[in-house]
Amino acid sequence: MTTTLADEFLSAAEIKKLTSEDKAERQALVLAADGIPFKQRGNRLLVSRFHCREWLSGRVVTPSRGVNLAAVK
Repeated sequence: MTTTLADEFLSAAEIKKLTSEDKAERQALVLAADGIPFKQRGNRLLVSRFHCREWLSGRVVTPSRGVNLAAVK
């Protein structure tokens, strides 16, 4: 089974359901408060299904900002 890029991101309806908000600005506030990483493209939010699953399982999801020094031996 092949996963497409479109399958990786929540739909607008799914983001609305997740945040209980209609507008992207309010949705972004809810996502940020819950610690779910997202990107904003104009009025559209991009939210990874992986990040939502991690959040639901109680894991802290922090976006990478550089080299993973923990991987260096």
